[in-house]
Amino acid sequence: MFIIREIIKSDNEFIAEIIRKVMPEFNCVGEGFSINDPEVDTMFEAYTNNDRKFYVIARQSDNKILGCGGFAPLPGGAHPEICELQKMYFYSELRGFGMGRKLLEKCIEEAQNLNYKKMYLETVTQMTDAAKLYTKMGFKYIPEQMGSTGHGGCDRFMLRDL
Repeated sequence: MFIIREIIKSDNEFIAEIIRKVMPEFNCVGEGFSINDPEVDTMFEAYTNNDRKFYVIARQSDNKILGCGGFAPLPGGAHPEICELQKMYFYSELRGFGMGRKLLEKCIEEAQNLNYKKMYLETVTQMTDAAKLYTKMGFKYIPEQMGSTGHGGCDRFMLRDL
């Protein structure tokens, strides 16, 4: 029904579209949200280093990209053993099929393979389904932001041992 695969260059426009359509659903617009990150239009290029991975979820029948997500080193350099879950967004038609869990499992497995010890993420209160998934997958709330992500609009921070 769906496949998870690594990003390719031709995915850039589709990923940017997902980010720009999904984030406003949760009122995540303006300064301090990843919708404004400079790499939104060039995600393939942003994830070419060996210390990060980014994936898309495509429908098998027509290869339409319906979701995305990945991880990279936590910005700021103070915690090289910590990676950050980044830009995990799904169109509504993909939600409810368990693909969030599968993508998160893939990110965790690959982060472990790259010798990260912890995974950090930032989210917002209104993304309740995502928060439930993160909690089920072992993430715990922490009191404050880590690193220098530039996402001051986020109000929930979570961390998980790998």
